[in-house]
Amino acid sequence: MYTALAAVVLGIAFYFYHRSQHEHDAFARCLTARGAKMYGAWWCPHCVEEKEKFAASFAYAPYVECGIKGQTSGQAQVCKDENIKGYPTWQFPPTGERVERVFSLEELSDRTGCPLE
Repeated sequence: MYTALAAVVLGIAFYFYHRSQHEHDAFARCLTARGAKMYGAWWCPHCVEEKEKFAASFAYAPYVECGIKGQTSGQAQVCKDENIKGYPTWQFPPTGERVERVFSLEELSDRTGCPLE
């Protein structure tokens, strides 16, 4: 009886642990650890499209907000300093290459070596 009860408790714990993990958390954290960056603006529809691919895991993605809250023009100083011209702009290590476009998660994985699981 105790074995069955322990199995049920472990099963419930396992379920809630995996439920709390978002599908692309590890991938987004890897992008950050490898030095990739996405520059975007809150009002940019292509940036929203890119963010949606990560879903809740975007909280761990290497994102730099260039937009100024409440404005659809102007740019945050950090993005001016980096000479960001379009959104989204991805910067890839180790060369610092910048590409202005939406990427699939598979393409990001290929460019960074981060596993997409």
